[in-house]
Amino acid sequence: MSIIRSSPLGQTTPYADQYDATLLYPIARAPQRDALGLSARLPFLGADLWTAFELSWLNARGKPQVALAHITVPCESANMIESKSLKLYLGSFSNSRFADAAEVLTHLRTDLNEAAWRGAVVQSSVGVKLIAAEQFDREPLYELDGLSLDRLDLDCDAYTPAAQLLSSQTDEAPVSEVLTSNLLKSNCPVTGQPDWASVQINYFGPQIDQAGLLRYIVSFRNHNGFHEDCVERMFMDIQTRCQTHKLSVYARYTRRGGLDINPFRTSFPQALPANVRTGRQ
Repeated sequence: MSIIRSSPLGQTTPYADQYDATLLYPIARAPQRDALGLSARLPFLGADLWTAFELSWLNARGKPQVALAHITVPCESANMIESKSLKLYLGSFSNSRFADAAEVLTHLRTDLNEAAWRGAVVQSSVGVKLIAAEQFDREPLYELDGLSLDRLDLDCDAYTPAAQLLSSQTDEAPVSEVLTSNLLKSNCPVTGQPDWASVQINYFGPQIDQAGLLRYIVSFRNHNGFHEDCVERMFMDIQTRCQTHKLSVYARYTRRGGLDINPFRTSFPQALPANVRTGRQ
């Protein structure tokens, strides 16, 4: 936590407007994963899908340009990138001149990759895709597929993660289900600001008790944790408690500071979900 508290997160910080890659602040994933009992060999695949809505720079003639950026950070990367530092880094492009969007893209890929793997051997690359202004209207809204757990009328009284609420029918034939909820909320571990999300659980295995699963999702309401850590904790709890044969957990968090972060973790190889925002993102 001392490393996290020394980051730009939660501090009064000057906003640079000249390109500066040193503003990126990586946070090692290992301490959070150690707390979950995760070994060096991860039990999941996946990535963190970011969308940057506030990206602008100057062209060679000084005229402002704007774009969206889709960023894919592999879950096996050594580090997360602290979100406020990414906002500051992107802001540093605003009064800097670049020959074209391709030059901006090169800087983004190089700098984000360096931050994600700082202090470790690079195993996979951070992906970056720029969406030009004339393509903004092609960015769709799409709600997560699945049966909504929020339809259940039930009592909730646990607001810190309670894995004991999870159970499944281990004595019955396995099923395949996709379940969703819009009731996931957690808090930033440094600032205490609320983080709101929708979550999708896709699994094959003993049928999960849906009421218990919804209560479990709600139990994150007062939990302090980064988005990535919350999803990995949910994955491990569901896999362990419900004895799933296959499992994917995907959360789409609402944006803060012009950024949304959407972690996806899966126990089996599959294509990453399209980075498509939901209605409240």
